[in-house]
Amino acid sequence: MAGLLAAGISALALTAGAHASEMTVVPEQPDFPAQTKITYVPRDAIEEFKSLPSYSEPEWVTEKFVDTGELPPLEERLPKEPLVFKTGNMPDGIGVYGGTLRHVIGGRPEGWNYPAGQTQGWGGIDIGLFECLTRTAPLYQVEADDMEPLPNLAKSWEWSEDGHTLTMHLIEGAKWSDGVPFTSEDVMFMWEDNIVDPNITPLNGASKETFGSDTSLKAIDDYTVEWTFAEAFPRQYLFNMAYGNFCPGPAHILKTKHPKYADTTYEQYKNAFPPEMMNWPVMGAWVPVEYRPDDIIVMRRNPYYWKVDEEGHQLPYIDELQYKLSTWADRDVQTIAGSADFSNLEQPENFVVALRRSAEETAPARLAFGPRLIGYNMRLNLSGNGWGDPDERAQAVRELNRNPDFRKAVTMALDRQAIGDSLVRGPFTAIYPGGLASGTSFYDRESTYYYPYDPDGAKELLKSIGLEDTDGNGFVNWPADTLGGEDVDIVLLVGSNYTTDMNLSEAVIGQLQQVGLRVIQNAVENNQHDAMRYAGDFDWMIMRNPPALASVVQGTTSLAPVGPRTSDHHRAGPDGTLDLLPYEEQMIDIVDQFIATDDNAERTELMKQYQTVATQNVDTIGLTEYPGALIINKRFDNVAAGAPIFMFNWAEDAVIRERMFVPADDQQNHELHPETLPGEPGGDGPTG
Repeated sequence: MAGLLAAGISALALTAGAHASEMTVVPEQPDFPAQTKITYVPRDAIEEFKSLPSYSEPEWVTEKFVDTGELPPLEERLPKEPLVFKTGNMPDGIGVYGGTLRHVIGGRPEGWNYPAGQTQGWGGIDIGLFECLTRTAPLYQVEADDMEPLPNLAKSWEWSEDGHTLTMHLIEGAKWSDGVPFTSEDVMFMWEDNIVDPNITPLNGASKETFGSDTSLKAIDDYTVEWTFAEAFPRQYLFNMAYGNFCPGPAHILKTKHPKYADTTYEQYKNAFPPEMMNWPVMGAWVPVEYRPDDIIVMRRNPYYWKVDEEGHQLPYIDELQYKLSTWADRDVQTIAGSADFSNLEQPENFVVALRRSAEETAPARLAFGPRLIGYNMRLNLSGNGWGDPDERAQAVRELNRNPDFRKAVTMALDRQAIGDSLVRGPFTAIYPGGLASGTSFYDRESTYYYPYDPDGAKELLKSIGLEDTDGNGFVNWPADTLGGEDVDIVLLVGSNYTTDMNLSEAVIGQLQQVGLRVIQNAVENNQHDAMRYAGDFDWMIMRNPPALASVVQGTTSLAPVGPRTSDHHRAGPDGTLDLLPYEEQMIDIVDQFIATDDNAERTELMKQYQTVATQNVDTIGLTEYPGALIINKRFDNVAAGAPIFMFNWAEDAVIRERMFVPADDQQNHELHPETLPGEPGGDGPTG
């Protein structure tokens, strides 16, 4: 049935656009020889939970903290069965302790309350702090037919016979970095008092719909929780329990400020834990110990971390992480120069200089490009029934956005080749009409359609829906009965932290001006961009693609408005209803079927149908697509070749930083807090 419906919508879309440029399959992408190939491994070759005969840690930890009685012995700090990374999956084998990993980021921390929506500055800080129920980033090295999330805080799970109940077993005996046990209380607090609470939007926008609108969760005991789903065997939701969506915070700290348990407001709860508050309890490998505004964040090893290597060495190998607070462009520059150690090269404006420098024999860093998984879409707000409380002008724009001929006119007015060339010349960028990224295993070019660049055809389409320049100033006007026939003004929301985002915004504005559309840039800090996105406070916005368009199996519900809050550009109005367009109903049907099936052939076919419906109906307006490159200082070992900078998650997680190490002969004296642990001096909890 889904295939027939998709074909019907496809035929309608082709007919509707017949009076302008005809749709065509997207052109083939240029070859990119610099791409590093990935070596695939079985999923169970990466990690397992088991007890080992003995365990060890850095000598200085034992001597300074265990022997003096400030810390319990390591065996008492580890769970019964720690998570063990397998040596065979480590490119350089068992590592050694010591060293510093220096990052540079352009973000700024708001505080430590990740569950309530605060950013820690990005750039891998949150990934080093928080652990989630499952883990997906390392799955880039796993074949599609072996694809299921890795266990993490949830060490195992099993389905009921009918597939509607999932019993999940949490790691037993693991502790927060302040020594407090991690239990189902932390999981339930994350679910009931953050994700499900309508007054809270977790950082990556997770909502109940992320795990199924009718899903429930309950605790069975301290180390067991039980999920109940309306669907049978919805394994896709396991991917949504990974980074970004289900990473519990310390309930024993957060509850003290939550309105349900304290005399506070939701705003007070969100902002109760500022970045100046050090030694924040984490389940991650490193703990924040120093913060200097607009200067640096320093994180030290977590003495209670619950992961080890096969010889029983408690991880991480690296003692200290540093985050210099600068700009995202400076991150690339410093890593290429050797004054920083790690960068996701994602701004194409820096590609050429980075390639040239990395090719030099004296280059301090190595560079490896991955597949084309970085894409940018322009998203038009399709909610016509009140999301974001639009005024009269904004409501009129939304009605335009919902008109298929208007969306086609906008996409036809964009010269995607020129947009890509404006960022970087060479075989980097590719024409991208929207929809799934070409680097995902579910991509099918023959199912991917676009409207070629045709400004004259765009003008004709605008005229056909009543948008003409009636006052001769070069910009089209509303019809006389709409907003008094004034110019059509559209506000484009864009994040100002990245050069690429700003360049794309300026290119779009310039090209649309040529067809008479006046687009006004609203450039805001990325934190504010996210807040306005979640609130629906935009006409259009430029947005880098979310995980679902790169991996498909993670965040799948965001591919369509399957629930009131799953789509980034079409959420429910104040009454909780979605005013769906016909093609959106078809996308929802496809996504629902994709989530419900385990048949790989059927999943592949469903995503072909999804791509056809999404691109022919211009669900989003693709701008450009390109590969990213991982830049890492040559001092570091255990970095897998071909790790993409973004697929299931960012490279800071994909490379498994807790396994990275620096050989003893290459370790340099970069530590700012050598031989110290979080909580010093004398503290046993967060300090301000």
